[in-house]
Amino acid sequence: MAELAIRALGLTRAFETVRALDDLNLEVPAGSVFGFLGPNGAGKTTTIRLLLGLIEPTSGSAQVLGFDTRTQGADIRARTGALLEHSGLYERLSAEDNLRFYGRVAHMPKEQLNQRIQELLTHLGLWDRRKEAVVKWSRGMKQKLAIARPLLHRPGLVFLDEPTAGLDPVAAASLRDDLAALAARQGATIFLTTHNMAEAEKLCSLVAVIRQGKLLAVGSPADLRSRGGGQRTEITGRGFSDAMLAMLSQQAGVTQASVENGRLVLVLKDGAGVAPFISLIVREGGEVQEVRSGQGSLEDVFLTLMEEEK
Repeated sequence: MAELAIRALGLTRAFETVRALDDLNLEVPAGSVFGFLGPNGAGKTTTIRLLLGLIEPTSGSAQVLGFDTRTQGADIRARTGALLEHSGLYERLSAEDNLRFYGRVAHMPKEQLNQRIQELLTHLGLWDRRKEAVVKWSRGMKQKLAIARPLLHRPGLVFLDEPTAGLDPVAAASLRDDLAALAARQGATIFLTTHNMAEAEKLCSLVAVIRQGKLLAVGSPADLRSRGGGQRTEITGRGFSDAMLAMLSQQAGVTQASVENGRLVLVLKDGAGVAPFISLIVREGGEVQEVRSGQGSLEDVFLTLMEEEK
């Protein structure tokens, strides 16, 4: 049996009458990149705060790196790194001085700290600008530095809460590439929250889907696609109006209808045949030139799960 970095049993947290987390049972293997997926308000950040021992559960229990979150929160926080809603950067300081400050807080030996700063900043493409005040940097560069901060002391587990949120597509893609490479080099467990399915598919070896505090599914991206993604059909043609999309979305068996790159995309529930929908499109004035079907993406799985839980 693989060693576990995180184990939660019946973990629940209520705020007055609202259950932000409801009976969470979760196991995260050591060394994995674990994606915790859900819409805003699903309970992702609450889960991280519980696992770090920053708040206590209403009921249930959790162990992180072998420590109990109720009684050993300080031990957990000393052995983990976390990037939550705030970057923790001092923007008047240089990148180098920011990391040096946090390394001293972690009581890292000077020589080890200097070596680690060079290693991280070089890998993230920031070394040549290490002397600049962070306030002069782009948002994407600041976010890379913010991610270097919790990695500085080589923790066994790193929590990253929506690390690419607010970045433009180019900066987000660059950061995802850096995270994938860092995860491979570090050997640490990474617990990543996101509502970006492409990000999860690229980075994560395991994913869990949560909605309104309830866990809906857990598995590898490939496993979830095979279990619940349904069939994705791309139709090349013309006449795919908003009215047609609305009409298709209301049909039994259709999880999603959208236009992507000029193609009509239908995500169908398992067992639903595509032929009746092609006939309907033609009958409503659409022109069908080519039809391609395949397994749904992780985003299709996510949308299907969200629809089923309404």
